[in-house]
Amino acid sequence: MGAEASGSGPALRELVREAEISLLECKVCFERFGHRQQRRPRNLPCGHVVCLACVAALAHPLTLALECPFCRRACRGCDTSDCLPVLHLLELLGSALRPAPAAPRAAPSAPGVLTCHHAFGGWGTLVNPTGLALCPKTGRVVVVHDGRRRVKIFDAGGGCAHQFGEKGDAAQDIRYPLDVTVTNDCHVVVTDAGDRSIKVFDFFGQIKLVIGSQFSLPWGVETTPQNGVMVTDAEAGSLHLLEVDFPEGVLRRTERLQTHLCYPRGVAVSWLTGAIAILEHPLAVGTGACSTTVKVFSANMQLIGQVDAFGLSLFFPSKITASAVTFDHQGNVIVADTSSQAVLCLGKPEEFPVLKPIITHGLSHPVAVTFTKENSLLVLDSAAHSVKVYKVDWG
Repeated sequence: MGAEASGSGPALRELVREAEISLLECKVCFERFGHRQQRRPRNLPCGHVVCLACVAALAHPLTLALECPFCRRACRGCDTSDCLPVLHLLELLGSALRPAPAAPRAAPSAPGVLTCHHAFGGWGTLVNPTGLALCPKTGRVVVVHDGRRRVKIFDAGGGCAHQFGEKGDAAQDIRYPLDVTVTNDCHVVVTDAGDRSIKVFDFFGQIKLVIGSQFSLPWGVETTPQNGVMVTDAEAGSLHLLEVDFPEGVLRRTERLQTHLCYPRGVAVSWLTGAIAILEHPLAVGTGACSTTVKVFSANMQLIGQVDAFGLSLFFPSKITASAVTFDHQGNVIVADTSSQAVLCLGKPEEFPVLKPIITHGLSHPVAVTFTKENSLLVLDSAAHSVKVYKVDWG
């Protein structure tokens, strides 16, 4: 009985953390609800809940008219009311929530834990985002999503600096973006599943090049240190290297680097070693369920590391579905996992797999990851429609 009671402590703490993330946080500004006026949870007529500060920010200053940021139903700020269930839950969990800022940390003897320092985006600013990249020169964050303008560029503070890529059927429009990368000379490259093409824009949104008819379904895209572009073709099962004269908007050369891949999607290139990581998504025989395999090739395309979902399950207690891959500055392979809502370090390819969870809380559906020059980890959370910035906490 005592062992059962002692085991309930971690489970209860986990339940409290999940409640805080899922129920007690405004999904527009990502601030926790509270009893203070600006953070009080307010019911909109449609049933969605936001904090009072966001109601004030969304409402027209004179008419008080606003649209729900989630379902777009029109209402007025004066039509909102306190959300009593959330307020009651805040009271019930009040004592448990006070130490919450320290909850994601590991034991004090384990420095270097990644903690979320801030987030930006949110529903309306981003809609079902799918891809994330950094501009190597400016440090600005580029996200592709399902909004009216498909490409959104954020400054270092998380403010929207620019957006382009109209939703439409014209050659320069973007129908359904899957991934994005930014070249060394600040050109934005997008894979468009809508017309199965690759589209190149300058950083201000002017179309430079459309590469179509060569791919069955271009998916993942990544810039190499030599300013080439790696592209996976999910339907053809191949990996391609494109050499492009970006200022002139001319495709110079296409090389097929790898074939016989199994539904490849995500791709990453290590700027330290030149290694190339690819996420495969084979269908499990007889079930139709999708699994994942991480393959890493050397710069000359020799296979140097491989691990599948079964191999990872020997090291991690729950199912792993890798949705994105990147390298850290030390050459370790990092994957986002949508099944456990986590980010995992798999170690260096020659050591596969040395599995270490580096983010285990605060994510809903991570679909893209990348490191900044300052070693912050950016995670694109599609379910929260936001970019979350994690930093090493040495405290």
